Amino acid sequence: MNENLSLKQKNTKIVKILVLVVIGMFGFGYALVPLYDVLCDLTGLNGKAESVAAKEIPYQVDMTREVNVEFITSLNESTPIVFRAETKQLKVHPGQYQTVYFYAKNMTDKVMNATAIPSFSPGIVGEYFKKVECFCFNQQTFKAGESKRMPMRFAVKPDLPKDLKTITLSYTFFDNTKAAVQN
Repeated sequence: MNENLSLKQKNTKIVKILVLVVIGMFGFGYALVPLYDVLCDLTGLNGKAESVAAKEIPYQVDMTREVNVEFITSLNESTPIVFRAETKQLKVHPGQYQTVYFYAKNMTDKVMNATAIPSFSPGIVGEYFKKVECFCFNQQTFKAGESKRMPMRFAVKPDLPKDLKTITLSYTFFDNTKAAVQN
């Protein structure tokens, strides 16, 4: 009988531990996004881009340097559009403004709302890359079958560290039609 009581106490202790583990896992999952943002800010990984236009201020163009800017596009798995950069890469002098275009086409027979989310690699370049015009600043609405040529105007600031010779700007388009309808 004493052995059964001991076994019951052990089982109760294990259940309590497992409940605490589940609560801890839920708490960690809830805190994961803010923790990820802090980690990215500290390490400079997964550079996030600003979501508002900067003023086009004249910079002193550094004609002695060239920086290779690469443009990559991708789609969220459930986004039914064609999306690509018309210019895959471009050599720029820091301080010089450039305009590049992106192409997107709604492949459905319905109106669709989509948002492009930018990110940089290496992450630190986000503070040196100034966009004065970008389709990513606003949600894009596409009519059924509609295609758009969308501009992005930018400059790489002249104070970009000299060891950074390549900047990769990546855009991912997300279909947020359902979210737009609910608002």
